[in-house]
Amino acid sequence: MNIWYRVTDLEAAQDFYNRTFGFEEVYKDEEDRWARMVRNSLEVALAEGEFEGGDEKGEEEVIATLEVADIKAEAERLRDAGVNVGVVLEIPGTIRLLDVFDPDGNRIQLSEDV
Repeated sequence: MNIWYRVTDLEAAQDFYNRTFGFEEVYKDEEDRWARMVRNSLEVALAEGEFEGGDEKGEEEVIATLEVADIKAEAERLRDAGVNVGVVLEIPGTIRLLDVFDPDGNRIQLSEDV
């Protein structure tokens, strides 16, 4: 599964994903302005520029999901860092989820098994 996010500033986005979630760059194409970032086995491609193509709302949304040990602590850490964070949703006895948004509004979902 390929996860692509459009960003307005490639270097700023790479810095955000590295500092905020621990992603590391594994490839960068300076000419076409995109980079591959990896955290554990999850790969995200960041491409600089505006969305090109049909109605992006008509496409199935693919979201990067990161497993965390303590979602409530992560929510607090991210809020303290000024990151746009939603509310923790819980399906009792199953999972907790949290939507987080990068500076360009791309959604990343955190999950915690309970």
